[in-house]
Order: sequence, then C-alpha cells, then structure tokens
Amino acid sequence: MESNRQKKIAGILQQDLAEILQRAAAEGGLKGVIISVSKVNVTVDLSIAKVYLSVFPNNKGKELLEGIRSNTPLIRHEMAQRTRHQLRRMPNLEFFIDDSLEYIDGIERSLKGGDNPLENPDLLGKRKKS
Repeated sequence: MESNRQKKIAGILQQDLAEILQRAAAEGGLKGVIISVSKVNVTVDLSIAKVYLSVFPNNKGKELLEGIRSNTPLIRHEMAQRTRHQLRRMPNLEFFIDDSLEYIDGIERSLKGGDNPLENPDLLGKRKKS
C-alpha cells in the first residue's frame, strides 16, 4: 500500500511528465500521436518511479517508447528543474507501455463473440506480464 508521500510524488510526476512528453511530441513532429501518462508508481524509498504510458495510435508505441527511454536522462533533468522546490532528489524514471486498454478491448471483443479463447487457445497468451 502506498503512503501519502508516495501518492503525492506520483501525482506531481504524472502531471509534469504528461506536459513534457506532449510538448516533446508536438515539437518532434509527431502529428496525430497522443501520449498520456496513465499511472506512476513510486518505490517506498522514493528512488525509482515506474511510469506507464498510453499511446494512441497503438502501433507507434514501441518506437516511441524506445525514443523516450533513450532520452530518459534529458527528461529526468527537466523534471528535476520543474520539481526542485518540491523534491530533494529526482527518482530514476523507468518507462513502460500501459496495455490495459488493449486487454480490456480484447475481453469486450471476446464477450461479444469476436474472439473465442475456448476455440482458439492461442489468444490466451497474447497478454504479456510486466
């Protein structure tokens, strides 16, 4: 269970990261790509922040994640500048793609009769554990 301090820091990071990533996408020429920060989890010692990103359209997610991961030091520096009056130390940032919306969509399709995992057992292995 997260402490109040962890929740507060996660909220601050989520808001600022969303602004930074959306601005970087607009300046980088990525038109029609929407990046949102769906969740931020901060460890108990406040040293690592796991950032879950939701990207639309879904097919751009992997290449965008690679670009974000390669620019993590720059993003972390800008975040440290923004939060210097709120945080003593900036946590290390780890970025992941949030695939929960795709998973929910797959369940809805299955319930409507589109994909039947009982007839096709290969559908069960599609969701990767993170």
